[in-house]
Amino acid sequence: MSYTQPPGRPSPGQTCRLILVFTVLLQVALQSFSGAVTYLYFTHQLKQMQDKYSKSGIACFLEKDDISWDPSDEEALNNPCWQVRRQVRQLIRKMTLRIFEESTPTAQEKRQSSSFPARETRPQRIAAHITGTISGSNLSTVSCSENGTSLGQKMQSWESSRKGYSFLSNLHLRNGELVIHQTGLYYIYSQIYFRFQELEKSSKKTSKEENRKKNKQMVQYIYKCTSYPDPILLMKSARSSCWSTNLEYGLYSIYQGGVFELKENDRIFVSVTNKDLVNLDQEASFFGAFLVG
Repeated sequence: MSYTQPPGRPSPGQTCRLILVFTVLLQVALQSFSGAVTYLYFTHQLKQMQDKYSKSGIACFLEKDDISWDPSDEEALNNPCWQVRRQVRQLIRKMTLRIFEESTPTAQEKRQSSSFPARETRPQRIAAHITGTISGSNLSTVSCSENGTSLGQKMQSWESSRKGYSFLSNLHLRNGELVIHQTGLYYIYSQIYFRFQELEKSSKKTSKEENRKKNKQMVQYIYKCTSYPDPILLMKSARSSCWSTNLEYGLYSIYQGGVFELKENDRIFVSVTNKDLVNLDQEASFFGAFLVG
């Protein structure tokens, strides 16, 4: 006789499968719950540690921690606050040393700075200003040209010492000429003071008028002497004046100046016409030059 399973009851195979599925689901649920509990626990612990170290670090800088730090104490060495303080101190010491090294010159730099001559910090002055002097012969017909082609008569007597307003700096005076020692652009200037003295009355009126007419011409020349045989005219200034016959004497000054290129060993001088009219007062008759570039 065959056995027939009553309707509505699960078979043994289905029962085993149900038990297996339930077991698996229970294990999964337990693992999920355990993972969630573990995650929450460690998150809470990490937060507590973070708050603790944060408060400890702030206390280190705000000096709220009253613990005395002893470098020989192993427990103190492992304390986070002491480690923070040590790192900050090392960083401050390192930055201070670096700033000190950068701001302090080395021995080599000191030697280099001391080896520079003082004249490099202060430009060398090249200038001359010479004034008229009445001692000796003040005019001469001597010229730097062998053929004597320069006009007028060269001013010969100048005061070259530091007497009065005269001086020479890296230039020197020779035979009424300023000698150049350095090539460059120079500003050259000169002023000559003319003084017309009334002649004594003469019985011959025409002779007196001729003398007055002759003395009215006043010309000033500035020449440059180079390796070229003849002197080179740089500037000239002229004036014809008529003074009143009622005055005892008349006065007039001629000034001129300009920038010229001069080379080493060049010489410059001043010449004038009508030497009898020249008055060598040091405030009114002078000659000079200075380097401008």
